[in-house]
Amino acid sequence: MTPSRFHDRRDAGRLLAERVASLATAQTVVLGLPRGGVPVAFEVARSLARPLDVLVVRKLGVPFQLELAFGAVGEDDTRVLDSPFVQRLGLSADVLEQVTQRERAELDRRVRRYRGGRPALELVGRTAVIVDDGLATGASALVAVDVARMRGAERVIVAVPVSSREALARLRAAAVEVISLIVPANFMAVGEWYEDFSQTTDDEVVSLLEASSAGDES
Repeated sequence: MTPSRFHDRRDAGRLLAERVASLATAQTVVLGLPRGGVPVAFEVARSLARPLDVLVVRKLGVPFQLELAFGAVGEDDTRVLDSPFVQRLGLSADVLEQVTQRERAELDRRVRRYRGGRPALELVGRTAVIVDDGLATGASALVAVDVARMRGAERVIVAVPVSSREALARLRAAAVEVISLIVPANFMAVGEWYEDFSQTTDDEVVSLLEASSAGDES
């Protein structure tokens, strides 16, 4: 039974794993969206006994209100824009490019930090289960799906503990399979559905990836 709130990300991951258990085939890989999606994905990967990797994306925030995302960028030079939102705000091409370049630099830094020189998991012909701690706009997840498809994934599924109705509709309109344990009628922010939503650190992401690679059950 899904609770009304989750204790923390790893608790949410254990519950989410129960819903995606049927996907545990030899061709399934689990991809966590850093940072907050990785503790959730760690528990899913451990439960399914499948390999874990990161799929790094960065939200593109409105310069004068950074928590508002007008799109996102991902590995392999992928970018998704919420064009109607960009037009409503009147953001210029120069502003879009400045924000994109800044976030791409941070994305590249995180890829180097998290993988530590390890190659990305092979996705060709496989089922990629993309995991985050929740979906607000769905922009980051859409970029992640595009990247996974570009890398040859045969099937891509987004699995999250909680999602807004708008994000769910946006992903499904893009023909994305989505699993969400909670889809509240009144959604303000992902963090409101967690008792502990403290920030996930880079060190925690690296530690979980290394533990998963080594088969650590901690």
